[in-house]
Amino acid sequence: MEITLKSPAEIEGMRVAGRLAAQVLEMIKPHVKAGVSTLQLDEIMQDYIENEQHAISACLGYHGYPRCTCISVNEEVCHGIPSPARHLHPGDIVNIDVTVIKDGFHGDTSMMFIIGGTTTTMARNLCHCAQESLYAGIKAVGPGRNLTAVGAAISKIVRPYGFSIVRDYCGHGIGRGFHEDPQVLHYPNDASVILEPGMTFTIEPMINGGTYKCKVNNKNGWTVTTRDKLPSAQYEHTILITEDGVEVLTLREGENFPRYLRTRQ
Repeated sequence: MEITLKSPAEIEGMRVAGRLAAQVLEMIKPHVKAGVSTLQLDEIMQDYIENEQHAISACLGYHGYPRCTCISVNEEVCHGIPSPARHLHPGDIVNIDVTVIKDGFHGDTSMMFIIGGTTTTMARNLCHCAQESLYAGIKAVGPGRNLTAVGAAISKIVRPYGFSIVRDYCGHGIGRGFHEDPQVLHYPNDASVILEPGMTFTIEPMINGGTYKCKVNNKNGWTVTTRDKLPSAQYEHTILITEDGVEVLTLREGENFPRYLRTRQ
Protein backbone atom coordinates (compact mmCIF):
# COMPACT_ATOMS: atom_id res chain seq x y z
CA MET A 1 0.00 0.00 0.00
CA GLU A 2 1.39 3.37 -1.04
CA ILE A 3 -0.46 6.26 0.59
CA THR A 4 0.50 9.66 -0.77
CA LEU A 5 0.86 12.49 1.75
CA LYS A 6 -0.01 15.72 0.01
CA SER A 7 2.29 18.74 0.13
CA PRO A 8 0.90 22.18 1.05
CA ALA A 9 0.70 23.07 -2.66
CA GLU A 10 -1.10 19.82 -3.46
CA ILE A 11 -3.52 20.41 -0.59
CA GLU A 12 -4.41 23.79 -2.10
CA GLY A 13 -5.08 22.04 -5.40
CA MET A 14 -7.33 19.56 -3.62
CA ARG A 15 -9.22 22.38 -1.93
CA VAL A 16 -9.96 23.98 -5.29
CA ALA A 17 -11.10 20.70 -6.86
CA GLY A 18 -13.23 19.86 -3.83
CA ARG A 19 -14.95 23.23 -3.89
CA LEU A 20 -15.73 22.88 -7.60
CA ALA A 21 -17.27 19.44 -7.06
CA ALA A 22 -19.45 20.85 -4.27
CA GLN A 23 -20.53 23.72 -6.52
CA VAL A 24 -21.77 21.28 -9.16
CA LEU A 25 -24.20 19.77 -6.65
CA GLU A 26 -25.24 23.22 -5.46
CA MET A 27 -25.88 24.30 -9.05
CA ILE A 28 -27.87 21.22 -10.09
CA LYS A 29 -30.21 21.17 -7.09
CA PRO A 30 -33.04 23.28 -8.61
CA HIS A 31 -32.99 21.15 -11.76
CA VAL A 32 -33.53 17.85 -9.92
CA LYS A 33 -37.30 17.52 -10.10
CA ALA A 34 -40.05 15.33 -11.46
CA GLY A 35 -40.15 14.95 -15.25
CA VAL A 36 -36.49 15.63 -15.95
CA SER A 37 -34.40 12.84 -17.45
CA THR A 38 -31.14 11.80 -15.84
CA LEU A 39 -29.38 12.55 -19.14
CA GLN A 40 -30.67 16.12 -19.07
CA LEU A 41 -29.18 16.55 -15.59
CA ASP A 42 -25.90 15.05 -16.73
CA GLU A 43 -25.70 17.40 -19.71
CA ILE A 44 -26.36 20.44 -17.51
CA MET A 45 -23.56 19.37 -15.18
CA GLN A 46 -21.13 18.63 -17.99
CA ASP A 47 -21.72 22.05 -19.52
CA TYR A 48 -21.20 23.71 -16.12
CA ILE A 49 -17.99 21.78 -15.38
CA GLU A 50 -16.46 22.40 -18.78
CA ASN A 51 -17.66 25.90 -19.64
CA GLU A 52 -18.16 27.60 -16.26
CA GLN A 53 -15.53 25.89 -14.11
CA HIS A 54 -13.09 25.22 -16.94
CA ALA A 55 -12.50 21.79 -15.45
CA ILE A 56 -13.19 18.24 -16.62
CA SER A 57 -15.20 15.27 -15.38
CA ALA A 58 -13.18 12.38 -13.99
CA CYS A 59 -15.99 9.95 -14.82
CA LEU A 60 -16.35 10.66 -18.52
CA GLY A 61 -14.35 7.98 -20.34
CA TYR A 62 -13.03 6.43 -17.10
CA HIS A 63 -12.54 2.75 -18.04
CA GLY A 64 -15.08 3.42 -20.78
CA TYR A 65 -17.76 5.02 -18.60
CA PRO A 66 -19.98 6.96 -21.05
CA ARG A 67 -21.25 9.97 -19.06
CA CYS A 68 -20.05 12.91 -16.98
CA THR A 69 -21.71 11.90 -13.69
CA CYS A 70 -23.31 8.92 -11.99
CA ILE A 71 -27.02 9.27 -11.23
CA SER A 72 -28.49 6.37 -9.27
CA VAL A 73 -32.23 6.11 -8.62
CA ASN A 74 -34.08 4.14 -5.92
CA GLU A 75 -32.66 0.57 -5.88
CA GLU A 76 -29.56 1.63 -7.83
CA VAL A 77 -26.66 1.61 -5.38
CA CYS A 78 -24.10 3.40 -7.55
CA HIS A 79 -22.81 3.97 -11.10
CA GLY A 80 -26.23 4.69 -12.56
CA ILE A 81 -25.66 5.79 -16.16
CA PRO A 82 -27.63 8.93 -17.13
CA SER A 83 -30.19 8.09 -19.80
CA PRO A 84 -32.77 9.96 -21.91
CA ALA A 85 -35.24 7.21 -21.04
CA ARG A 86 -34.90 7.53 -17.25
CA HIS A 87 -37.22 10.27 -16.03
CA LEU A 88 -37.55 11.17 -12.37
CA HIS A 89 -40.90 10.74 -10.61
CA PRO A 90 -42.32 12.07 -7.33
CA GLY A 91 -41.12 9.92 -4.45
CA ASP A 92 -37.93 8.78 -6.17
CA ILE A 93 -34.71 9.04 -4.19
CA VAL A 94 -31.72 9.95 -6.32
CA ASN A 95 -27.97 9.99 -5.73
CA ILE A 96 -25.85 12.30 -7.88
CA ASP A 97 -22.12 11.55 -7.77
CA VAL A 98 -19.70 14.11 -9.21
CA THR A 99 -15.92 14.01 -9.58
CA VAL A 100 -14.22 17.10 -10.96
CA ILE A 101 -10.59 17.37 -12.11
CA LYS A 102 -9.01 20.81 -11.90
CA ASP A 103 -5.31 21.34 -12.62
CA GLY A 104 -4.72 17.63 -12.16
CA PHE A 105 -6.47 17.28 -8.79
CA HIS A 106 -9.71 15.40 -8.07
CA GLY A 107 -12.70 16.45 -5.98
CA ASP A 108 -15.29 13.70 -5.39
CA THR A 109 -18.68 14.07 -3.71
CA SER A 110 -22.27 12.89 -3.83
CA MET A 111 -25.62 13.54 -2.19
CA MET A 112 -29.24 12.38 -2.18
CA PHE A 113 -32.30 14.16 -3.57
CA ILE A 114 -35.93 13.34 -2.77
CA ILE A 115 -38.08 14.09 -5.81
CA GLY A 116 -41.17 16.11 -4.99
CA GLY A 117 -40.10 16.45 -1.38
CA THR A 118 -42.02 13.39 -0.21
CA THR A 119 -41.31 9.68 -0.35
CA THR A 120 -41.90 6.56 1.73
CA THR A 121 -40.93 6.63 5.39
CA MET A 122 -38.36 3.93 4.73
CA ALA A 123 -36.71 5.83 1.86
CA ARG A 124 -36.62 9.08 3.86
CA ASN A 125 -35.09 7.29 6.84
CA LEU A 126 -32.59 5.65 4.50
CA CYS A 127 -31.43 9.01 3.14
CA HIS A 128 -31.15 10.43 6.65
CA CYS A 129 -29.22 7.37 7.83
CA ALA A 130 -26.77 7.62 4.92
CA GLN A 131 -26.00 11.28 5.65
CA GLU A 132 -25.75 10.66 9.39
CA SER A 133 -23.40 7.75 8.64
CA LEU A 134 -21.12 9.94 6.54
CA TYR A 135 -20.91 12.56 9.27
CA ALA A 136 -20.15 9.90 11.89
CA GLY A 137 -17.38 8.52 9.70
CA ILE A 138 -15.83 11.96 9.28
CA LYS A 139 -15.97 12.64 13.03
CA ALA A 140 -14.16 9.33 13.65
CA VAL A 141 -10.96 10.25 11.76
CA GLY A 142 -7.98 12.44 12.54
CA PRO A 143 -4.19 12.26 12.89
CA GLY A 144 -3.05 9.27 14.93
CA ARG A 145 -6.41 7.56 14.67
CA ASN A 146 -6.99 4.26 12.91
CA LEU A 147 -8.94 4.13 9.65
CA THR A 148 -10.89 1.20 11.09
CA ALA A 149 -12.76 3.77 13.21
CA VAL A 150 -14.75 4.77 10.11
CA GLY A 151 -16.49 1.42 9.73
CA ALA A 152 -17.08 1.12 13.47
CA ALA A 153 -18.67 4.59 13.66
CA ILE A 154 -20.89 4.04 10.62
CA SER A 155 -22.06 0.65 11.92
CA LYS A 156 -23.23 2.25 15.17
CA ILE A 157 -25.46 4.60 13.17
CA VAL A 158 -26.86 2.03 10.76
CA ARG A 159 -27.59 -0.81 13.16
CA PRO A 160 -30.52 0.83 15.03
CA TYR A 161 -32.25 1.60 11.72
CA GLY A 162 -32.17 -2.05 10.70
CA PHE A 163 -30.49 -1.16 7.39
CA SER A 164 -27.30 -2.67 5.92
CA ILE A 165 -23.92 -1.37 4.76
CA VAL A 166 -22.73 -2.22 1.25
CA ARG A 167 -19.49 -4.24 1.31
CA ASP A 168 -18.68 -4.52 -2.39
CA TYR A 169 -17.75 -0.83 -2.75
CA CYS A 170 -15.74 1.49 -0.55
CA GLY A 171 -14.18 4.90 -0.16
CA HIS A 172 -10.68 5.54 -1.47
CA GLY A 173 -7.62 7.71 -1.39
CA ILE A 174 -7.75 10.54 -3.90
CA GLY A 175 -5.48 13.27 -5.22
CA ARG A 176 -3.83 13.38 -8.60
CA GLY A 177 -5.30 9.91 -9.00
CA PHE A 178 -9.04 9.23 -8.99
CA HIS A 179 -8.61 6.10 -6.88
CA GLU A 180 -5.55 5.89 -4.65
CA ASP A 181 -4.67 4.03 -1.44
CA PRO A 182 -6.05 3.48 1.10
CA GLN A 183 -9.36 1.70 0.64
CA VAL A 184 -11.91 3.05 3.13
CA LEU A 185 -14.25 0.31 4.37
CA HIS A 186 -17.58 1.46 5.78
CA TYR A 187 -18.38 -1.64 7.86
CA PRO A 188 -16.53 -3.06 10.89
CA ASN A 189 -13.11 -4.33 9.76
CA ASP A 190 -9.50 -4.84 10.79
CA ALA A 191 -7.81 -3.14 7.80
CA SER A 192 -5.53 -1.06 10.05
CA VAL A 193 -4.12 2.25 8.76
CA ILE A 194 -2.86 4.92 11.15
CA LEU A 195 -3.88 8.29 9.74
CA GLU A 196 -1.36 11.06 9.13
CA PRO A 197 -1.61 14.74 8.18
CA GLY A 198 -1.67 15.16 4.40
CA MET A 199 -3.79 12.09 3.67
CA THR A 200 -6.81 12.76 1.45
CA PHE A 201 -9.57 10.22 0.89
CA THR A 202 -13.30 9.82 0.44
CA ILE A 203 -15.84 8.51 2.90
CA GLU A 204 -18.97 7.41 1.03
CA PRO A 205 -21.18 4.89 2.84
CA MET A 206 -23.79 3.17 0.71
CA ILE A 207 -26.72 2.12 2.89
CA ASN A 208 -29.32 -0.39 1.70
CA GLY A 209 -32.88 -0.74 2.95
CA GLY A 210 -32.61 -4.53 2.93
CA THR A 211 -29.71 -6.83 2.18
CA TYR A 212 -26.21 -5.42 1.69
CA LYS A 213 -25.77 -7.71 -1.32
CA CYS A 214 -25.61 -6.07 -4.75
CA LYS A 215 -25.40 -7.03 -8.41
CA VAL A 216 -23.99 -5.34 -11.51
CA ASN A 217 -26.14 -4.78 -14.58
CA ASN A 218 -25.05 -7.35 -17.16
CA LYS A 219 -26.09 -5.18 -20.09
CA ASN A 220 -24.17 -1.99 -19.35
CA GLY A 221 -21.51 -3.43 -17.03
CA TRP A 222 -21.74 -0.47 -14.64
CA THR A 223 -24.99 0.09 -12.78
CA VAL A 224 -25.10 -1.60 -9.38
CA THR A 225 -28.47 -2.46 -7.82
CA THR A 226 -29.58 -4.05 -4.58
CA ARG A 227 -30.28 -7.76 -4.96
CA ASP A 228 -33.66 -7.47 -3.26
CA LYS A 229 -34.66 -4.32 -5.20
CA LEU A 230 -35.11 -2.31 -2.01
CA PRO A 231 -33.79 1.26 -2.14
CA SER A 232 -30.25 2.42 -1.43
CA ALA A 233 -28.82 5.79 -0.36
CA GLN A 234 -25.35 7.33 -0.27
CA TYR A 235 -23.58 10.54 0.73
CA GLU A 236 -19.91 11.24 0.02
CA HIS A 237 -17.25 13.78 0.90
CA THR A 238 -13.56 14.14 0.11
CA ILE A 239 -11.61 14.89 3.29
CA LEU A 240 -8.12 15.91 4.37
CA ILE A 241 -6.35 14.78 7.53
CA THR A 242 -4.84 17.91 9.09
CA GLU A 243 -2.31 18.41 11.88
CA ASP A 244 -5.05 18.52 14.50
CA GLY A 245 -8.12 16.99 12.89
CA VAL A 246 -9.95 16.83 9.58
CA GLU A 247 -11.06 19.24 6.84
CA VAL A 248 -14.06 18.50 4.61
CA LEU A 249 -12.91 19.57 1.14
CA THR A 250 -16.27 19.12 -0.60
CA LEU A 251 -18.58 20.76 1.94
CA ARG A 252 -21.57 22.44 0.27
CA GLU A 253 -22.92 25.91 1.03
CA GLY A 254 -25.62 25.68 3.67
CA GLU A 255 -24.69 22.15 4.72
CA ASN A 256 -25.21 21.75 8.46
CA PHE A 257 -21.76 20.36 9.21
CA PRO A 258 -18.43 22.05 10.02
CA ARG A 259 -15.66 22.27 7.45
CA TYR A 260 -12.98 21.86 10.11
CA LEU A 261 -13.08 19.45 13.04
CA ARG A 262 -10.38 19.34 15.70
CA THR A 263 -9.78 15.83 17.02
CA ARG A 264 -6.33 16.37 18.53
CA GLN A 265 -5.91 18.89 21.35
